Amino acid sequence: MSAGRWVSTSMPYLTPREGGRGDAWSADAAAQGRRGTQRILHAGEVQAPAEVARLLGIQDDEPVVVRRRLILLDDEPNELTDTYYPASVARGTALAGTAKIPGGAVTLLARLGHVGALVREDVTAGLPHEEEQRALRIAPTEPVLRLTRLTLDRDDRPFQVDRMVLPSHRQQLRYEIRIG
Repeated sequence: MSAGRWVSTSMPYLTPREGGRGDAWSADAAAQGRRGTQRILHAGEVQAPAEVARLLGIQDDEPVVVRRRLILLDDEPNELTDTYYPASVARGTALAGTAKIPGGAVTLLARLGHVGALVREDVTAGLPHEEEQRALRIAPTEPVLRLTRLTLDRDDRPFQVDRMVLPSHRQQLRYEIRIG
């Protein structure tokens, strides 16, 4: 791994944190001797984008709560993430606000009765849109990875969609799958 490349695994971001303290990103970065922070760029209700509505199993015109975050590694942009929740799950909770959530969103969701049992991730590559170029401080010709993660509960009900944009030259995605 090169000094500037980040190795990302999904598991730390899918399970509630015991004691509800800290957040997975800061802990993951610290474990690798780095500093992980984030800025909430927007939080609140919006009309669901078509792909998000389809993944959540809701109508296109239904509201969802979105949290748009710029994820920083050692004070440099590392990822742009939009996380969407059905309004019925997130309306009136800390998910709809810009304040930091103790223990992170996954911990809050678990307290609200929404625990992930199945996660589906799709990864594609492409060129960044203008807004992504500015936020991630990359050139229009620098490819990005687009990771879409759908989280479902034990009854196969979707309750969270993450759409992440990551500069490909700064990332390595690692998947570990235990069979049996």
